[in-house]
Amino acid sequence: MTEIAAIAAHIARGMIPAHIYSDPEVFELERERVFGRSWVFLAHESEIPAAGDFVLRRIVDDSFIVVRDNAGAVRVHFNMCIHRGMQVCRAEQGNATHFRCPYHGWTYRNNGSLAAVPFHDDAYGGEEAFPRAGKGLIGPAQVDSINGLIFANLDPSAPPLRDFVGDFAYYLDFYSRQSGSGLELRGPQRWRVRANWKIGCENFVGDMYHTPYTHQSVVDIGLFREPKAHKRKEGAVYFAGKGGGTTYKLPAGDFAERMRYVGYPDEMISRMRGVWTAAHIGLVEDSGFMVSAATLFPNLSLVHNWPQVDGSGDVTPFISIRQWQPVSSTETEVLSWFAVDREAPDEYKRRSYKGYLMCFGSSGMFEQDDVENWVSITDVSRGSLARRLLLNSRMGLAADDSSMTPPLADFSGPGLARVGYGEHNQRSWLRLWSDQLTGSG
Repeated sequence: MTEIAAIAAHIARGMIPAHIYSDPEVFELERERVFGRSWVFLAHESEIPAAGDFVLRRIVDDSFIVVRDNAGAVRVHFNMCIHRGMQVCRAEQGNATHFRCPYHGWTYRNNGSLAAVPFHDDAYGGEEAFPRAGKGLIGPAQVDSINGLIFANLDPSAPPLRDFVGDFAYYLDFYSRQSGSGLELRGPQRWRVRANWKIGCENFVGDMYHTPYTHQSVVDIGLFREPKAHKRKEGAVYFAGKGGGTTYKLPAGDFAERMRYVGYPDEMISRMRGVWTAAHIGLVEDSGFMVSAATLFPNLSLVHNWPQVDGSGDVTPFISIRQWQPVSSTETEVLSWFAVDREAPDEYKRRSYKGYLMCFGSSGMFEQDDVENWVSITDVSRGSLARRLLLNSRMGLAADDSSMTPPLADFSGPGLARVGYGEHNQRSWLRLWSDQLTGSG
């Protein structure tokens, strides 16, 4: 049996047991203790705009119908008939007033209530013996949303979503609240990679170190002006609440000038100024940073970059939301959405979507570079020697465990932020993970 306490002790000092990236026993514990107790992203409200619209999503092996019912309320139903356990919905998305089990025909309204039972009188004695009222599809223990992002938690004793997310909610606003109208999403694109789900989470939570090397070809062709080594070193990494991420250092200027440098048009800048707090504006204007990649524990990552999408030399930012959905200890399904503010100009949306596809779509250049690394790590971690190897994740720590890069004193956002190379964020994320496994989180 895998010794979780020993794994946690190694992680606490910045050493990662290599086998956690492929160990089936670790994965079984993750299924129960990480995904069974954490708030997990399911969908965005813009994916189900009309009454009856639904999408099908998973938390590991549990299938859920996320639907807007006939009254306009967002519902999340466990996709299992309460009669004999058949899935009542097998379409990935669509519109339905009812969900009918294909096995015996039990039928449920889109609010989850039981509407019809075939041969109700003959088989069950009718309403007197088997009343339908109060019966229906069950749901996860808790459902809540932030900025239209819908989350579920299977644990009834888990803290509320806002408490779980904590100070990371401040950073989430940069990606998901750029006007009063909120986001609209396209997708998700879906594909599977033969890699452990944790590797992508760690990469997006704070790995600035790989960018100048893994993505050198992106620099060479001029698609993305920022990954150069000195630019990444000037950026800050931050960790707050249940998540963390990276930022880029912006050139001198006020809020509007720095937002234009990233590629936002003036009308969007004006709306952001109207909905963001003084602390959000201060991160850009006073601290001089703009958010890039991030991960919210356990498996939701966000991307914000600004590539050159044509030969004009102008950059256009894009936002991507992605989920690392575990399939097994060695396989992950990636769900990737393009996200854009509803009020953004049409031409901006077109260019932003093009930038997303070029960089982080299923065939994006960054995507191809990253996946090759992650598959290799997963493959090698399955060997017998890997079971004895501790990977060194102590970048940024001195021999006495003190940080070589002290927290920034003038960083406008919450949490701890540091400038320079380091694996502070990866260690913080892995400590959250190990705390969940040991029950101390």
